[in-house]
Amino acid sequence: MASKLLLLGLLINLLIVKDVESGVGVCYGRNGDNLPSERDVVSLYRRNGISKIRLYDPPFQATLDALKGTNIEVMIGVRNDQLQSFNDPNVANTWVRDNIQRYPDVRFKYIAVGNEVDPNNENSQYVRFVLPAMRNVLNAVRNAGLGNRIKVSTATYSGLLGTSYPPSHGAFRDNVRGFIEPIVRFLAQNNQPMLANIYPYFSDPGRNLPYALFTAPGTVVNDDNGRKYSNLFDAILDAHYAAQARFGGANVEIVVSETGWPSSGGPVATTQNARTYTRNLIAHVRGGTPMKPGRPIETYLFAMFDENKKGGNEEEKHFGLFFPNQQPKYGQLSFS
Repeated sequence: MASKLLLLGLLINLLIVKDVESGVGVCYGRNGDNLPSERDVVSLYRRNGISKIRLYDPPFQATLDALKGTNIEVMIGVRNDQLQSFNDPNVANTWVRDNIQRYPDVRFKYIAVGNEVDPNNENSQYVRFVLPAMRNVLNAVRNAGLGNRIKVSTATYSGLLGTSYPPSHGAFRDNVRGFIEPIVRFLAQNNQPMLANIYPYFSDPGRNLPYALFTAPGTVVNDDNGRKYSNLFDAILDAHYAAQARFGGANVEIVVSETGWPSSGGPVATTQNARTYTRNLIAHVRGGTPMKPGRPIETYLFAMFDENKKGGNEEEKHFGLFFPNQQPKYGQLSFS
């Protein structure tokens, strides 16, 4: 009997890992005037074995129609400028009905309620609306009988960290505590994950480019607890884990909801560096971090296409894995 229970436990663990390992996802940004149709985009995902997609901006209907029956896992977002309205439970219920329940053949996995809201950036006006919106969306999902299938969170980013070195000292900035601590506790209490956008590119990689590109020949950072870091991605992610733990979120899983490297627009934004980062990232996330060893890191690459209408610096337009003509920028990648 004991041996049978042990075997069952091993099988369950294998199934859990297999689900997480089922593939690296890709974010589908649409800030371009030269992009393929939604149906062609979904076909491109399928041809390349990409099993996860992140959607940002409504209207979602054409994309969701194309996703029906594909078994591609979907992370769908509530925009920052919608958050205030989602403080009304009726709005959350209606949104879930219109964008989730109407698509029973679409495999929804996550709802990202807001993206990179921060008391210190241009999204500061939305700070007080994030947690009530998350609560209402989670209630709406549960009311729809989908609480066992769909997780609700918000997408944060490393800009909220005040301390990230060494990773075990990771801590959120003092002036964001009132915003992020209740969110971490809410996620912990409801067994929901944190979504985090992790970009080594924006962490001054020019100081140690191999450390950012997963090509360092050995340990670069020795944490004071004995953990060793040879890449910046792991260091940033574990700093997030350490910061969450200070607010009761030690067991809140982090899904990397965005990561990537631009191919143009800056001194280290080159096609070669972007290819190296992307290929190494895909291989690396199968194995966990020093703080969370042995468990694959669920990860979404940003983004499917270069977006010629994207705002901000020039590099923001060049994160695509594919050109708008659907040709791969870095050759054939293995996403699974």
